[in-house]
Amino acid sequence: MPALLWLIALLSLAACTPGEPSRIADYRALGELRVATREDAISYRIEAGGETSGFEHDLLLELGARLEVPVRFIVYPDASRALDAVLNGEVHLAAAGLARNARLPLRWSAPLREVDYVLAGRAEAPAIDNEADLAGRTVSVRRSTVAVEALTRLRKRLPQLNLHFPARADDRALLEQLADGKLDLVATDRAHFALAAQAYPALTIAYDLPVQSAIAWALPHDARDTLAAEIDIFLQEAREGTLLARLADRYFAHVRRLTDADIARFLARIRERLPRYRKHFQEAQARTGIDWRFLAALAYQESQWDALATSRTGVRGLMMLTAETADRLGVVDRLDPRESILGGARYYAMLRDQLPDDILEPDRSWIALAAYNLGPGHMNGARAVAARLGKDNTAWWEMKIVLPLLARPEYAARLKAGPARGGEAVIMTENIRNYHGILARLEAPYVPPLQPPGFAQGRSID
Repeated sequence: MPALLWLIALLSLAACTPGEPSRIADYRALGELRVATREDAISYRIEAGGETSGFEHDLLLELGARLEVPVRFIVYPDASRALDAVLNGEVHLAAAGLARNARLPLRWSAPLREVDYVLAGRAEAPAIDNEADLAGRTVSVRRSTVAVEALTRLRKRLPQLNLHFPARADDRALLEQLADGKLDLVATDRAHFALAAQAYPALTIAYDLPVQSAIAWALPHDARDTLAAEIDIFLQEAREGTLLARLADRYFAHVRRLTDADIARFLARIRERLPRYRKHFQEAQARTGIDWRFLAALAYQESQWDALATSRTGVRGLMMLTAETADRLGVVDRLDPRESILGGARYYAMLRDQLPDDILEPDRSWIALAAYNLGPGHMNGARAVAARLGKDNTAWWEMKIVLPLLARPEYAARLKAGPARGGEAVIMTENIRNYHGILARLEAPYVPPLQPPGFAQGRSID
């Protein structure tokens, strides 16, 4: 063999040393940031319409914008496989609701959020007052979580405790099975429990596990590029600025605002009242492009799905329209369910479309909800107040701080529309976010028949 070919062969062997995984190219050379993730109710979720969202998903999109590369999410069946993808050099990092684990040969980012862990159970199950009460109980838990370590230590002290490791089940699926009576106890973090309890009020925190952790991103331990340093700077700025606070508000702040009684009543009325109005909400979606479940959540907050509802101020019907608004929309009978729903949907769509272009989703939808309650004049006044106070009047998390000020004389005096109960608008909006989240999990999306190409489809807001 010629000397040149021998040299090429030797170099090839050196580059492919057995046992050494090939390393993914630098994100700049590759032209994209590849991220291993898994489907999860908090970190990365795929909505019914196919769009993706989530706390870590949105944060990574912001990172990609900073790095000036698109982010490509590669979905793995569980957290262990996502971590393997980092260890095997297949991705640049893993972001999958991962708790920092110093025992793994990985480099961890700064914490994104702190978490604590609980045992979730059902309200009718025997109470757990101390460790001894766990004897004979079975705890289901995802593998590769901090909770596994705590439960393993607990079982050494309490051998009668049974541990169950379901295959490829995320927290949401485990909590749903728990609510259905198929599982005894589930170890999860408090945020996942709160989300599940929105739809299953019979769930309860049975026991607080003595463990806390931090969610972080996992990178290769021997990173040879500047990505780790870029992430450190990005997260520090996100923490010192408003980005982390804004995303936390978007995904966590409204959770558990409703009481258990509120949720139980809502679930009962989904069964008892919603069926008679579902077709009207779906028709409203076909006409406006707004997810029918979002419109149904708005209507429930307004009237509890009572077509004859009437307030002391004269607003009436399922969507609680004023006489003036009904006249403007051409609604002849506010107590007619179809007329009310179609009119209310058009009114909400009009309020949302009238907002300035720099208010982006989902804040745009939430600010429009508050305007539905307050009226556009008061919302414009509130945005002016926010600007004077140095607040971001395009962000809901800032506006919900400002809106209650409209009831105070020193602020109301500056409003053309006079004082307003802005605090009630905040509560209404946050409640609708909760109701919509429950409906989005329990009710199927609607695709209008014979929908023409390019027609707006109902999109999940949260």
